[in-house]
Amino acid sequence: MATEKVFPMTLAGKEKLEQELENLKSVKRKEVVERIKIARSFGDLSENSEYDSAKEEQAFVEGRITTIENMIRNAKIIEEDELSGDAVTLGRSVTFLELPDGEEETYTIVGSAEADPFEGKISNDSPIAKSLLGRKVGDEVSVQTPGGEMNVRITKIQ
Repeated sequence: MATEKVFPMTLAGKEKLEQELENLKSVKRKEVVERIKIARSFGDLSENSEYDSAKEEQAFVEGRITTIENMIRNAKIIEEDELSGDAVTLGRSVTFLELPDGEEETYTIVGSAEADPFEGKISNDSPIAKSLLGRKVGDEVSVQTPGGEMNVRITKIQ
């Protein structure tokens, strides 16, 4: 029997997933069912694009519900004491300078379930995070990215 994937996440990340799950179950699901009902009233389902679209959305919503339930069931909450110390770990924010031009960037390393690059949260599975985990302030690190190699110096961990 295969073991389930563990999803490391912060307590806030788990709460956000629980809110999304509640919204999908109580709001989105009902909206999609209503769209299907309306589309059925148009008659012939074989050439009914509204019906097809609503069924596709229903499949997406149900798939997302299943995914979130699995993530929550297999969540491993990152405890506050795991965030202490001076090394880059899951749940901590790391600031680094891109070498040699000195462009500074800050990211919080989180589990894949709560990654959101637009909010500065990167997955622990990303190339940048994998290269930074376990490192300390002052360390120079070479990061393999899809765009090529990038060298950085860690300036702050919080």
